Amino acid sequence: MFAALSLLVVVVVYRILSGFLGSGDFHWAHNFAPVAAVALCGAVYLPRRIAAVLPIAMLFISDLVLNLFHYHQPFFTFDILPRYAALGLISYMGFALRGRSNIPRLLGASFAGSIIFFVITNTGSWLYQPEYAKTAAGWVQAMTTGMPRFPSTLWFYRYTLISDLFFTLLFAICMAVPFKGESQPQMAAGEPARS
Repeated sequence: MFAALSLLVVVVVYRILSGFLGSGDFHWAHNFAPVAAVALCGAVYLPRRIAAVLPIAMLFISDLVLNLFHYHQPFFTFDILPRYAALGLISYMGFALRGRSNIPRLLGASFAGSIIFFVITNTGSWLYQPEYAKTAAGWVQAMTTGMPRFPSTLWFYRYTLISDLFFTLLFAICMAVPFKGESQPQMAAGEPARS
């Protein structure tokens, strides 16, 4: 539990710092974020009573800080709805893995979660952004090339996928390491640790 909570705090700080330091230009770290990994692994590893609420609440806090103090835009806009809907689905996948997770299943769910996040959020952008034609061709543009003033959406997706897999693996490894005061580590495979 301590490892999971500590990792959540580190993730929120990382997300806020990377937003402040890397959002103006589109270098490699722009979409290298732990968002989906937190939703997935929080549902797998945290106690049931806080497993869905705490990760989403921490992401909410980081969104609030970034929107108010960095992007200078209202917190609640239409484009936030698809993002949280996608994270809710990814969290649901984590609940489905609870008690029977292992590294291959977690990485498979992380891969699927990346696709879910990409499709839902880009469809939301297609619906919300006036630059996209509200046609099948406009939707394909939202899924591939994106808007002309930005790198392609596939460029963003590449880093989303890499970061989702990386942070999911990091979370699983952290959960397998025993911390002082814990009797045994929580294994990513859902099996009790051997003494």
